[in-house]
Amino acid sequence: MSLKFVQTFILACCVFLWGCANRSSPAPVSNLSSGQTSSQQKININQGSYKVKPSETLYSIAFRANLDFRELAKINGISSPYTIYPGQLLQLSPAKQKNKKASKYPKKTGKSTVLQQKNNKNSKKGLDPKKQREYGQKQATKKQSSETVKGSNNIQWRWPVAGKITRTFSNKDNGYKGLYITNKAKTPVHAAASGTVVYAGDALRGYGHLIIVKHNDDYLSAYAHNAAILVKEKQEIKVGQKIAEMGNTESATTGLRFEIRFRGKSVNPAKYLPKH
Repeated sequence: MSLKFVQTFILACCVFLWGCANRSSPAPVSNLSSGQTSSQQKININQGSYKVKPSETLYSIAFRANLDFRELAKINGISSPYTIYPGQLLQLSPAKQKNKKASKYPKKTGKSTVLQQKNNKNSKKGLDPKKQREYGQKQATKKQSSETVKGSNNIQWRWPVAGKITRTFSNKDNGYKGLYITNKAKTPVHAAASGTVVYAGDALRGYGHLIIVKHNDDYLSAYAHNAAILVKEKQEIKVGQKIAEMGNTESATTGLRFEIRFRGKSVNPAKYLPKH
């Protein structure tokens, strides 16, 4: 074995080891398809603001923050067509207004006022905070349900993809906020209803290659973990049109995460899609 060959071999090994030692691996990405860490998909609203990253849209940011895009636009004084820019700082909640400190005693001290104070005091004692919250939640759910049904009457919904449903919608805080439908890689993904593509990209952590479609001012649908995106932003699409191919981007298995949002809030897609 020649000395030149030995020197070349040693040099090659040194280069290889140096490359391994200096290679940086990407940060791990949480898999949201399991539904166990769904809170990670939300922007931390406690921070109060969010800096726009490249390729994001107002719709995608509102989607992550569980906000109505119109609400987010109003907070930041952004008008249609809701153009935003990388580096732009968006406020995620309205500025808090300082309430004037209420007077401890009412101006009137007549018998009626004293009696009213006594009644209010007694009524507060009898209130159960837990029952109050439950009642309020039930009333809000009933109101939203009636509004969603009314607003969805003009939308023709269809199943976005053929396959097996392996995860269903849950109303729990950390529950799965859509349907997970599995099938083979590159299975065609279709638009569940006609509308306009308002986001197409992979900037939303945990969703992989994602498409968001606006159907009207109240409804959006989302298609996540795609292998390929076949549409672009601002493109008008028809119900049933092929918009993507099923994949497993940022998912442990091959499948489609499908969501429907009503005024920024997740709703159960099974209530809108035709019965099998």
